[in-house]
Amino acid sequence: MSTLGTTGLGTTRLTALHGNHACALAAVAAGCRFFAGYPITPSSEIAEHLSHEMPKVGGTFVQMEDEIASIAAVIGASLGGLRAMTATSGPGFSLMQENIGYAAMTETPCVIIDVMRGGPSTGMPTRPAQGDVMQARFGSHGDRPVVALAPASVQEIYTETIRAFDLAERLRTPVTVLYDQVIAQLLESVAVPAPSTIHVRERKWANGAGKPFEPYAADDDGIPAMARPGDGHRVHTTGLTHSESGFPTQAPPVVDRMMRRLLGKIDIHAALLEKYETLATDDAEVLIVAYGITARAARRAVTVLREAGIRAGLFRPVTLWPFPEAALQKIAGRAHAVLVPEMNAGQLVLEIQRILGHAPPVRALGRIDGEPITPDAIAAAVRELAVHA
Repeated sequence: MSTLGTTGLGTTRLTALHGNHACALAAVAAGCRFFAGYPITPSSEIAEHLSHEMPKVGGTFVQMEDEIASIAAVIGASLGGLRAMTATSGPGFSLMQENIGYAAMTETPCVIIDVMRGGPSTGMPTRPAQGDVMQARFGSHGDRPVVALAPASVQEIYTETIRAFDLAERLRTPVTVLYDQVIAQLLESVAVPAPSTIHVRERKWANGAGKPFEPYAADDDGIPAMARPGDGHRVHTTGLTHSESGFPTQAPPVVDRMMRRLLGKIDIHAALLEKYETLATDDAEVLIVAYGITARAARRAVTVLREAGIRAGLFRPVTLWPFPEAALQKIAGRAHAVLVPEMNAGQLVLEIQRILGHAPPVRALGRIDGEPITPDAIAAAVRELAVHA
């Protein structure tokens, strides 16, 4: 049991939680009432905690035979009207990709927690990594709406898991929460809000029955109303390209219209999705772009560098996809160089280079041996960049 004690703070309580425990409690608080998953290190504690918590709130916990079945069951539960979630790590996330694409095409809300570990293949089950960044973006084939959040603390695992459910329900899309093994099993104090203060917006349900209903016809917000099971609406659900009726089509004008709406709903709600944090960026000559546990090392590095007279700053995306491009461009425009430290061979750095081009120059700092990047390593790389800036 990871809870060491609680202290009342008005409408919140201060509780010591491990990251995965915080995720499980946040899911229940967000209204998740169905979990299907398959044990895999280092995410298994999420399933373990939910096996105890779900029955307490009338929810359902199912340990499936594998990750493919897990995400399929989650999609089915969501189509049935429940808030649903699964949790996995890199190898299981790979197996889920086809069905994640199905959820995107059918606009089925669901939350996928991916606790990253070393890879490829079974890799290093008990060591941290950040190698699933591009899998979260491009893992499922075809063009699809993508939302991925990257918490950097146990507190943020709690708040971003709740936000993941809110975004999934509001936008009718799968949402991935990416964090690494270090934060998953880190013990920190978490301010847990009172249940009455947690609000996850309901998905847009269709009203009335007995009239022609098009399950994929949307208003200006780009999001179609979803038929609640039993309300009497005729619905056809398919992973094939479809018209507003839900029935398959390959007619180019209809497919183009459908796909542009599917992708466009992310752009329409960019302000809702975009979230990032900055530290000492106003006069930063070297800007560090980091996420997850690496961002915490970067925060310490910025403090040390500032004390030494080196003007470093930190840009931390909390929403990893869609990436907050405009904000980064504005902040990086004042810097002489950009450093992207991450626990992989270079993934997010490719996106940063695409966004910023060659001005300022962007350098990667990768680590792939199963150890976190240290503040000293980041500080040393910044010093080198500052000398040549």
